[in-house]
Amino acid sequence: MDEYSRFVDWDKMDVSAQSQDMKELSCTDFHELKQLARQGYWAKNHSLRAKVYHKLISNIPCRTVTPDANVYRDIVVKIIGKRNSSSLPLPEFVDNSLIPTYCLNAEGIGAVRKIILCISNQFPDISFCPALPSVIALLLHYSKDEAECFEQVCRILACNDPSKRLIDQTFLAFESSCMTFGDLVNKYCQAAHKLMVAVSEDVLEVYSDWQRWLFGELPMAYITRVFDVFLVEGYKVLYRVALALLKFFHKVRAGQPMESDSIQQDIRAFVRDIAKSVSPERLLEKAFAIRLFSRKEIQLLQMANEKALQQKGITVKQKRQNVHLAVHAENFKSEIVSVKEMRDIWSWIPERFALCQPLLLFTTLEHGCSLSRFYSHSEGHEPTLLLIKTTAKEVCGAYLSTDWSERRRGGNKLSFFGTGECFVFRLQPEVERYEWVIIKHPELASTGSETENHAEPASSTLSSSSIPSDPSDRLSPFLAARHFNLPSKTASMFMAGSSECIIVGGGDGQALYLDADLNHGRTSHCNTFNNQPLCSESFQISILEVWGFRD
Repeated sequence: MDEYSRFVDWDKMDVSAQSQDMKELSCTDFHELKQLARQGYWAKNHSLRAKVYHKLISNIPCRTVTPDANVYRDIVVKIIGKRNSSSLPLPEFVDNSLIPTYCLNAEGIGAVRKIILCISNQFPDISFCPALPSVIALLLHYSKDEAECFEQVCRILACNDPSKRLIDQTFLAFESSCMTFGDLVNKYCQAAHKLMVAVSEDVLEVYSDWQRWLFGELPMAYITRVFDVFLVEGYKVLYRVALALLKFFHKVRAGQPMESDSIQQDIRAFVRDIAKSVSPERLLEKAFAIRLFSRKEIQLLQMANEKALQQKGITVKQKRQNVHLAVHAENFKSEIVSVKEMRDIWSWIPERFALCQPLLLFTTLEHGCSLSRFYSHSEGHEPTLLLIKTTAKEVCGAYLSTDWSERRRGGNKLSFFGTGECFVFRLQPEVERYEWVIIKHPELASTGSETENHAEPASSTLSSSSIPSDPSDRLSPFLAARHFNLPSKTASMFMAGSSECIIVGGGDGQALYLDADLNHGRTSHCNTFNNQPLCSESFQISILEVWGFRD
């Protein structure tokens, strides 16, 4: 055994997968390192992986004063003394998290608690960090002693590179990451999201478990492969793998009865036993096959969600507001949708707005069929929800990300605005949500100029000149440009309004046109994606409602 075996119980380790051939790692090029990490270059030699971890962590840019191994040796006796570490209470910031033992021996299991307590002493600014026990336990397998492991964890915690986010250390950061994960599931794992909505009263509570799937439930052979890539590529890898886990869970469990009373428990059990259905290589392959992912996209979503939480004063741990509280049966009344249908819609909207409650702004039953009154009641609110019931009892609508006052920017000319967070949907006769066309079908973005010349106005997409040439720098079109001080060319087109009509759509070729009298409407449907139409091609409006979002 090697010098990094002190805390390892080799009876638990998969020694058969360990190559005895000692390889070296001399490359420093990021792209080459990324490929080697994804391929598992250092995964089959324990000593090599330990040395690579040490090298990668040593290169993390840190605060000027970061506790090191010598600090640990100085403080561990003062903090622990002769007491048994298992009898000492853990700091509140680990939130009663699981302390995975992985393949640690008895000495290693005790060392995890000692290192947590010493980190608590040196990092008083940490207020919430449930992933910490798992990270410490993992690194102990590849450390010569406790002090070395302590120093490596400290460097991860003290990283001061704003572009290299590693571990959440506050409740605000953790909670916004859960909301961001929910946003990403809603966009990229729609089948799984639909299942979560169907079987869970609180989808946000399910998604708040996403870090536990990785740092708690995932077996050693899997989390080490994830950690290999994480140290090279950063936080976005965690989102990718968690999304892949959810995709596999849906694929394996779809159509089967739940094994417990809680979908959370079922997902945890699936992740713990993932070796029965998915190999580590297949998991990573699935994770990196997910499209439309960029570091900028994650950072911007995280910023938006943190801002929403701060505005609501949610910066410390408290009970999350679930969708049943946001759409409360006693306080909600619509002539178009039921409470259950409104909750379904609420599960589709971005997480930062799912914290809000619906507020009725306009209804033709009370305010009449006047487009000017529609604008006067809707302007000043962002986002809004449009609901329509036709005389044929069809129900459709749209989630609109941008204030209708933006229509004035085009003067008298009908101009498009809005972002790719917008979507149109149908509730009756069948439920269907139509994604914005460039998000669901990114290949269409490259033919934007052609679309402008030949398609209906509402199906316009971004012209090729408005998409950055380098795909790695491309911002997701569902992020609102003006929220993040981005150049206007990154904005998208989804909504249009004038004194004569309203146009909403473009999602999956679906577009909705409403006349000025708000009595008649029509839809345009592109057959490219073989979707059912939003509603009848031409229809009469029975009731129209506009809903805002109340804090």
